[in-house]
Amino acid sequence: TDLSHAVGIAPTTDGETLILIGETEGHIGASLYLREIEGLNEGPPPPVDLKAERRNGDFVHDQIVAGNVCACHDISDGGLLVALAEMALASSLGIKINTDAISNAANPSFTWLFGEDQSRYLLATKNPEKLIHTAKLASVPAYEIGFTHGYSLELDGFSLSLSRLRENHENWLPSFMRAI
Repeated sequence: TDLSHAVGIAPTTDGETLILIGETEGHIGASLYLREIEGLNEGPPPPVDLKAERRNGDFVHDQIVAGNVCACHDISDGGLLVALAEMALASSLGIKINTDAISNAANPSFTWLFGEDQSRYLLATKNPEKLIHTAKLASVPAYEIGFTHGYSLELDGFSLSLSRLRENHENWLPSFMRAI
């Protein structure tokens, strides 16, 4: 394995485009959202399609090796919005998301933001047209969903500064321990 091609989860510069790899159905059963926000522990976990896992994973690997990816993060617990927040915190770069690009009338936006569908990745790239074109040729679902910008996490008119996000993220455990 040649580690010289490795990328982290942190985008590197302002203006990088964020590409969602994989299909989002908005699977919310057995999710972190359902447990933490709704107080429910129900529903089946998302189905796993091993062919899609392999296809999408190989595509992401090949794009990293080809130098077309600045940062990469898997989408798992908490879904898309949690992965975006983790990327923003890791880079100290804000992220502006266009939810119109990822949702549709069949699914409410919260399922797109917090669904834990499998075989999905977030890629930051400086050449989105090339990456999306290459994905199309490989039959890999790829959607431009936003870009790095400023110092806030922004979507649909809502903005949360990275400093506030970081404060809440880093102080929850001490606050929790004081409450015990």
